[in-house]
Amino acid sequence: MPAHAVPATDFASLGLAPALAATLAALGYEESTPVQREAIPLMLSGRDLLAQAATGTGKTAAFALPMIHHLLEDEGGRRHTRGLVLVPTRELAMQVSEAIHKYARGTGIQVVPLYGGASMDQQVRSLHRGADIAVATPGRALDHLRRKTLKLEHLRVLVLDEADEMLDMGFVDDIESILSAAPETRQVALFTATMPARIMSIAKRHLSKPARVTIAGEKTAAGKLPRIRQVAYVVRRAQKPAALDRILDMENPTSALVFCRTRLQVDSLTETLNAHGYRAEALHGGMQQRQRDAVMNRLRSAKSDLLIATDVAARGLDITHLSHVVNYDLPPAAEAYVHRIGRTGRAGREGVAITLLEPREHRLLRSIEQLTRQKIEVGTLPTVADLKARRLELTRMAVREHLVAGDFVDVRVVAESLAEEFDVLDVAAAAIQMAHAATVRDGDDEDLAVPASATRPASGERAGRPDRKGPRRRNSEGGPYVRLFIGAGRRAGIRPGDLVGAITGETGTPSSALGAIDIADTYSLVDVPEALADGIVAGMRTASLRGQKVAIRRDRDSAR
Repeated sequence: MPAHAVPATDFASLGLAPALAATLAALGYEESTPVQREAIPLMLSGRDLLAQAATGTGKTAAFALPMIHHLLEDEGGRRHTRGLVLVPTRELAMQVSEAIHKYARGTGIQVVPLYGGASMDQQVRSLHRGADIAVATPGRALDHLRRKTLKLEHLRVLVLDEADEMLDMGFVDDIESILSAAPETRQVALFTATMPARIMSIAKRHLSKPARVTIAGEKTAAGKLPRIRQVAYVVRRAQKPAALDRILDMENPTSALVFCRTRLQVDSLTETLNAHGYRAEALHGGMQQRQRDAVMNRLRSAKSDLLIATDVAARGLDITHLSHVVNYDLPPAAEAYVHRIGRTGRAGREGVAITLLEPREHRLLRSIEQLTRQKIEVGTLPTVADLKARRLELTRMAVREHLVAGDFVDVRVVAESLAEEFDVLDVAAAAIQMAHAATVRDGDDEDLAVPASATRPASGERAGRPDRKGPRRRNSEGGPYVRLFIGAGRRAGIRPGDLVGAITGETGTPSSALGAIDIADTYSLVDVPEALADGIVAGMRTASLRGQKVAIRRDRDSAR
């Protein structure tokens, strides 16, 4: 490559199948991350891979895309498990499975997650129907291998994700057994954040002349972001638009830059915010230069106060006096977070960085804290009462400014006339109430269906194996949780708010008492205080969800 050349960063240049590149473009992904640029061509070449990269660097796409590419070439192996991804926790299994399903959209490739705490029978049926890719915790994968419900004879690609964490959690024997059961012709990719001797030992025994990839993290000096207030709110994806609406009302930014992961999300969020009365502009890589210039001119002239953008589109933007940066989606790499929020708090001013964190993204938040060596506050979403109090305060400040300016001579006669008939304080209160009512928008009285438990990490703790049966955490009353099985899931249209509403409405259980909620295709799992479990089961037996009666019981299959 000539010295002046710039390496290509788009996915189409990495050698992926046209169908995959088209899917990524349709999803709005604009740029690959360093680990993706390094790992994807190597995996496409068929080589084994030993990659060291931290959480949040885009590892999932780095191994998922070449895995799908290889499976598309191998049409003769359909209905057999040809790809296997091992991950340390059930949360990561669900997350990786969802990502692969999204990347493989339209290809016919089937993905199934395998983890403890979910029905073994359901997983067996999914495998029997034909799963091209399995994403599994080591313990549950080994269970299926022993039952002969997971067969590796046709395995083409095997990935170990977060390998160092799996070893720390005691899965080394399970991993060795699974690797030994895989055919010698399979390709192995091992991804790890650290490179201890045990990882090197596994690589030496089970990888064949692996290529090495090391993605070094940027060094960020402690205290580099001293004038930026950083806060994260734990929000489920479906509730992000409403949560952002509430947070913006509370923060009242003078100008804000909101980052989304894809151009589709940029367009959708911009439309939503404009419908809610904000002056928002979209900026992404699918826009022509003249459109970009027009957006920036409107922003600089204060005709817009919110800019919704992707990382690629926001590069090189010169925006002064930016009061807030919002991570509507966390960036794929922790370093990108630092670059994003560094756009506020400049020239001696204090800035605010807000992040909407999905429940399964706590690992990435910790990775960012390690990089910046700063603690990020996890805040509680503003309530309706908070919002009303904030609006009243803004009204008070506006009225005070008007009083200080003294520019109300023309209406003073009206005030004097009313004061002859009513108490002067009542007259003032009525005027303020009218002024305040003008600031209230439709829907402000609707509270978000976000259980307080969403501020806690989802189930699957790091202490010991995450998939074993029984209560492992303490609830707000100090007692243990147990998991309830509910016989309805995504296919029945069940959402977290439906479960929270039904349980609190039918049994009187406060939403703050509920723990993690996991919704699968055909069932749901809810963590509840053990002391309340029997009462909740009894109360819910006569209840309905989305108009249908559902089975509810203590989960019997929470063993690993």
